[in-house]
Amino acid sequence: MSNFQIDITRVSDATTKRISSWDKTGFNRDWIVIKPGESGVLAEIKEFGKITHIWMAAGPAEVPEPYLLRKGVLKMYWDDEESPSVLTPIGDFFCLGHAIRNSFQSVFITTSSAGVKNTFGNTVSLNSYFPMPFNKSARIEILNENDFNICIWYYVDYEVYDKSHDDKVAYFHANFRRENPTPGWGHELSIDNWDIEVPNLSEENNYKILEAEGRGHLIGYNLSVTNLQTSELNHHQRTWWGEGDDMIFIDGESWPPSIHGTGSEDAFNHAWGMQDNAYLYNGSSIYEHNTKGYQTSYVFYATNPVHFKKSIRLSMEHGHANHLSNDFSSVAYWYQIEPHVKFDIIPVEQRLPLVQTFAMPEHSKVGNRTIELTEQMIEVKQQWKEKYESKKNKD
Repeated sequence: MSNFQIDITRVSDATTKRISSWDKTGFNRDWIVIKPGESGVLAEIKEFGKITHIWMAAGPAEVPEPYLLRKGVLKMYWDDEESPSVLTPIGDFFCLGHAIRNSFQSVFITTSSAGVKNTFGNTVSLNSYFPMPFNKSARIEILNENDFNICIWYYVDYEVYDKSHDDKVAYFHANFRRENPTPGWGHELSIDNWDIEVPNLSEENNYKILEAEGRGHLIGYNLSVTNLQTSELNHHQRTWWGEGDDMIFIDGESWPPSIHGTGSEDAFNHAWGMQDNAYLYNGSSIYEHNTKGYQTSYVFYATNPVHFKKSIRLSMEHGHANHLSNDFSSVAYWYQIEPHVKFDIIPVEQRLPLVQTFAMPEHSKVGNRTIELTEQMIEVKQQWKEKYESKKNKD
């Protein structure tokens, strides 16, 4: 069996337990209510143990809220730590970016939408099968940053043991990031136009997915892209947002990195763009052609984790040589020996998805980086302009 699974033919000394939102009065109000601006504790465990499964569903207690999956924040703490090891919007943790609901399955995460798929909403069940060990305690919270009460239904399934884990057991972590928009320098350039390419031999301008210090291993990530680009020749057609290479620098190494990819879809183990499928280890949990421009892709290194002893940096180009400006957000999943470097989450108004025309609501921009044009970039942009004008005149 795979090295992250147990051998189900062997008996164990573990004791299996569950904490859930069942109605302790015996009636059917099997949920908890979390008020605006407050956190609700789903589980608090004070034993040696490991969380094996989490199921949850979230809904508004009063009025419909299409962006609840971005406004609710999932937090997890291990061994009485002050800074959470998991800090992400609810939906993004479960590979549902943009506050969009959908159904998909993978080895670590499954979701099932009771509402209309590929739309903003919250009527969706969410499952996590990441193993999450702890030695002293585990605490799981939901922070409600909506303007009204929300209801949470949940199970937290776990095992407890009669002794602690050894010092080689690493703790689960997940971190959300967003840059809206990424700094591009040539949105008018089409992808794979070989005669007007610009080289990129640096991670400097890439979108940063993970920066961690310590000892551990990366087990995957998801990337949500709101495609803001339209074709110069057909403004009703969106251009391909990908071809950005993934780069993983291990233990402070300099260029080139130990792991260098060949394009965005390749990083998610697809080819010729992303397709409308979701497999055990990779796929599209939200597919852009079903949503008019919203894509969430995921990849899990369940059988090939990326090990690091001191540090790890994971990034991806936004377009080749970072030439495109789009809305990027992500969640990285990794295990490491504690302590971890503290990370935060951006304010709720900066987490909101771009809607319909992809106009940016007030305060929604995240990051203000720009890319200084090199002489080669300027030359390529001029070449493309001349080529485009020539084609336009012929048409």
